[in-house]
Amino acid sequence: MSADREMDAAGITGPLREAYRRCRALNAEHGRTYYLATRMLSPEQRPAVHALYGFARWVDDIVDDLRDGPERKAERLAAVEVALASAMDRRTSSDAVLSALLDTLRRYDIPDTHIRDFMASMRMDLTVTDYATRAELLRYVHGSAAVIGLQVLPVLGTVVPRRDAEPAAAALGIAFQLTNFLRDVGEDLDRGRVYLPADELAAFGVDRDRLVWARAAGRADDRIGAALRDQVGLARREYARARPGIAMLAPRSRPCVATAYRLYGRILDLVEEAGCDVLSRRVAVSGGRRLAVALPAFARAVLARAA
Repeated sequence: MSADREMDAAGITGPLREAYRRCRALNAEHGRTYYLATRMLSPEQRPAVHALYGFARWVDDIVDDLRDGPERKAERLAAVEVALASAMDRRTSSDAVLSALLDTLRRYDIPDTHIRDFMASMRMDLTVTDYATRAELLRYVHGSAAVIGLQVLPVLGTVVPRRDAEPAAAALGIAFQLTNFLRDVGEDLDRGRVYLPADELAAFGVDRDRLVWARAAGRADDRIGAALRDQVGLARREYARARPGIAMLAPRSRPCVATAYRLYGRILDLVEEAGCDVLSRRVAVSGGRRLAVALPAFARAVLARAA
């Protein structure tokens, strides 16, 4: 379905259509698994999800840009924060992504605090490069991931009071983020960051220096493998916490979230199948596997929308 048909279904008119189209393009370009899952949402839901993802992608790209030094990243992020604060105060913006974001927040009554918490975690990425404990990491993950689940929840809809579904929605965001941390250990090291709790790594005799050595050598040793298998198990706990939330969603939204749940969970499987060697390569779900999971879910989504 074209972007125009989606926006027609959502009742989006005028200049906002171009704003949402920009966010849709960001989602399609950068979030392959995520974008595929959004195709299972009803057409009127998709623009809002694209807007939320588009803003998050825009900011995340600033803090992850290897071409810029810390000072330049701080300048760019500060400029976004100024524009965001102005947009929230005035409830309008000349920036396409911010315009779509503001419209989505208004349409679905999404609290501004979720956006502010996200920005706080992105600021942490400019200065924080290690996390001593899981508690410290989870403070970062609240803003970088849990609030993403909370933002999307009103768009998905629920069959229970929203507050009852929020813990599972937050847990799913955390589960996806922890999966990304495991998949991207090597790339994060290249950016000078370690998103694995230092005390938990130390229990296996692993520290940053050992990870850096393994990255340079292009292989993980037994200690690193054991530490990463432990991290996989901890990530799976978040998936277990999130799973009951799928049944709390509106029926038309369940196939989308269930598909994302399975595809991201598959990344953990691949990490394990690779012997937790994520320092020499980046595991990814194959296109064939994505289709094998997605096609039956598409059928369920169509039936749910028809019902």
